[in-house]
Amino acid sequence: MLIKSIFTNSSGILVSRILGFIRDLLTASILGANIYSDIFFVAFKLPNLFRRIFAEGAFTQAFIPAYAKSNHKIRFSSIVFLQLFGFLIILSLLVTAFSHLVAKAIAIGFDEKTIDLAAPLFAINFYYLPMIFIVTFMAALLQYKHHFATTAYATALLNIGMIGALLISQNMDKYTIAFYLSYGVLVGGILQIFVHVIAIKKHDLCKIFHFKKHKKKEENKFYKNFFAATVGSSTAHISAFIDTWLASFLMTGSISYLYYANRIFQLPLALFAIATSIALFPMIARAIKNKDEDKALNLMKKSSLILLGLLSFAMFVGIVFNEFIVWLLFERGAFTSEDTANTALILTMYLIGLLPFGIAKIFSLWLYAKEQQGKAAKISMQSLGFNIIFSLALIQPFGAAGLAFASTLSGFVLFFLTIKAFGFEKFKNMFKIQ
Repeated sequence: MLIKSIFTNSSGILVSRILGFIRDLLTASILGANIYSDIFFVAFKLPNLFRRIFAEGAFTQAFIPAYAKSNHKIRFSSIVFLQLFGFLIILSLLVTAFSHLVAKAIAIGFDEKTIDLAAPLFAINFYYLPMIFIVTFMAALLQYKHHFATTAYATALLNIGMIGALLISQNMDKYTIAFYLSYGVLVGGILQIFVHVIAIKKHDLCKIFHFKKHKKKEENKFYKNFFAATVGSSTAHISAFIDTWLASFLMTGSISYLYYANRIFQLPLALFAIATSIALFPMIARAIKNKDEDKALNLMKKSSLILLGLLSFAMFVGIVFNEFIVWLLFERGAFTSEDTANTALILTMYLIGLLPFGIAKIFSLWLYAKEQQGKAAKISMQSLGFNIIFSLALIQPFGAAGLAFASTLSGFVLFFLTIKAFGFEKFKNMFKIQ
């Protein structure tokens, strides 16, 4: 079951990432690395950050245990859906109304003219957030039914929407292309909702709305765990967001270099670490619920050893062939050899942190399964604090590469603190040779 689930998630992620690289290849060729690519990536960064946090476990880690224990599943799920969706719609409308202020707050290093260009893109892209919440909610219900395939493969639809937008607009001016890309994001969201609705109907999960009164205890506990899990799952993505924010002070193209390098870095992290954690979590949670910690530890040991080999190989290949990888994927059209060299250096800085981020994700599952979301959130916030300190220290001497390495250093802090919470002695005994 574990291997099958991991394969389903990994294959779906691989399809999505291949299409994602095609999307990035076209973006680099058609849009290049310039002010227009910078403003699109910044505008897309905020909803994409929340997408990654949602899609990579935070909502599911809180929702599935609460949903499983609920005596009124339909009522509980409907209340959670309506409350969160309503909040996100209101938030999106506020971003639309105050898009100029939001753009100024996110890209503080941009001048006023650039902020004026970026503001409309912020308003458009942010509507992807309520869309992806709908998708994530339905995905959690499907995962409860042990159905992973729809969600694993549906992520590719976002890339299909953006690829279509690029192909349609390729001969237009670059600012118009950025608008088409933004609308392509929304088309991708609509397509993801559509395929999940089909799967929900197939698995007879449509009855999610029920308006009778009920006690708030269930959703209150869910929200407490959900907010903590969101913080605990978001360190890597928030650090990338901070990189983007600080990079707006650097030379033009820095945001794009960080984006392209981080996209490559995220491939092995998602393909191996995230796919494994999605499949592993229900099994660990079930074993701990049944008071079979030995089984849970054995599952974590096997998964960690597999990940150690896969991520080490990916890190070695990525660092040795960094320029070749960037050249192969991006160097064409408006993306120059200088852009390749700059992106390759940043890629190396990110890849050094591949192992600590990946292994920490596995051991954080222990805390979530033990319903210690608060402790996981505290660890994540400490790691994030170190990331900010490292970024401020390294941005001046090393520029964008310094920001990437600061993220890597925070990954080592995250790993150390996660293992400390798990237990150094327990960690040592897990890998002791018998």
